[in-house]
Amino acid sequence: MSELRPVSRTSYPTRFSYASTDIACQLVFAPISFYLLKFYTDVYGLAAGVAGTIMLVARFIDAADAPLWGILFERTRSRWGKIRPWFLWLCGPFALFGILTFVTPDLEGSAKIAYAAGTYILVNILYTGINTPVTAILAVLTANPQERVVLTCFRMFGSKLGVLLVNLSFMKLVGWLGEGDDRRGYLLTVPIYCAVAVGLFLLAFRNLKEVVPTEEKRTPMLSGFGALRGNWPWWIIATSSLLFWIAFIARVAAAPYFFEYTLGRADLIPLAFALDFISLGTVLGLPWLCRTFSKTTVWAAGLAGLIVGQLIMAWGLAQGNSLPIVMTGWALGFLASGAAMAMPFSILSDSVDYGEWKTGIRAAGLLAAIGAAFCLKAGAGLGGALPGWILQACDYVPKAAQTATVLRGIEFSVVWLPAIAFAAALGPVLFYGKYERQEAQIHADLTARRETGK
Repeated sequence: MSELRPVSRTSYPTRFSYASTDIACQLVFAPISFYLLKFYTDVYGLAAGVAGTIMLVARFIDAADAPLWGILFERTRSRWGKIRPWFLWLCGPFALFGILTFVTPDLEGSAKIAYAAGTYILVNILYTGINTPVTAILAVLTANPQERVVLTCFRMFGSKLGVLLVNLSFMKLVGWLGEGDDRRGYLLTVPIYCAVAVGLFLLAFRNLKEVVPTEEKRTPMLSGFGALRGNWPWWIIATSSLLFWIAFIARVAAAPYFFEYTLGRADLIPLAFALDFISLGTVLGLPWLCRTFSKTTVWAAGLAGLIVGQLIMAWGLAQGNSLPIVMTGWALGFLASGAAMAMPFSILSDSVDYGEWKTGIRAAGLLAAIGAAFCLKAGAGLGGALPGWILQACDYVPKAAQTATVLRGIEFSVVWLPAIAFAAALGPVLFYGKYERQEAQIHADLTARRETGK
């Protein structure tokens, strides 16, 4: 197998600016991912089933718009590039609707539901619009697959740092600023995070440059879909990612109920979510791991670790709700999620190369929009909705002693539903190695094509 031609390393300003994009995304969206279901049921006063349905419908509406964003990115022409300007154009609207999602107007009945659904749908659409460029721009920041892994590590560091900051401080600020009034607390807290996010997006816009050549001629609007034809690496990434996000979001959406009612330790919720930061132990080791082992092996090992973590949690519950055992499984899941979450983002750019090599069509924006944003949103929609539906079916009552049926529903949502979905996500990954072994030849062929202009 031919070796990749040496290329210059990306600069540290580029790496840290790339990391800032996901810090910004998480400062707005992590409160939504981790706390919105409980906010809807316990603060805004929506029934759990209604809240779950809103989350599913909103995510699927948003998932459907992912290809439209991708087409729009492919057809963007500006003095700043194709992808980079979207950080500038969308950071303000994204922050605004992040704030409105946690506003609680004095509404009743269908108007109350409509407001919650409307703001949630719009913040999700804008999240797709600004998060997809974070993935898509990787293909034009560098042409080297190993350097893309390094940049992905910086991105995931930013993501985990953003989540850690939210989980260590968000609910404390809600309580402090609200002074016992959670509605007021959310109203005053969310704008702080959104303002910082805007500043970070502007930093990324200033420092990130598109350096890999892209096709500048106008092509038919739907031609980018041709890059999906026979692009089996992309289909493997998309399928596994969809199942991963169903599992991961179900796990965290149901976690507040699990720690409060199953374990009787609501005080551990911030710590439980903050443990997501240990996934950096895996993320920061990815460049070395991917040089020592195949990317396929690292990706599969991450998903296998998540499954083992879920089984350890189940064992802890069977041992009389043993907190040390349960927390060991919970922490192992987060540690393993570093690889399981980061690898698809890293190799999605390789599937863009594969699509160009196979079909002659380079569609970084479209493939990222569907392969990352669509799968994340559709998976997160199902992952957020399923626990809500399960709680509704079990007759969950907020802030009350829960029945044995409700406790079983919570346990299933946190332990077994994610375990099943993680196992399903592992299946497609086992077939990825064949395409990974072709990367060096693909890179050499594409470089030769660009040099000859063919």
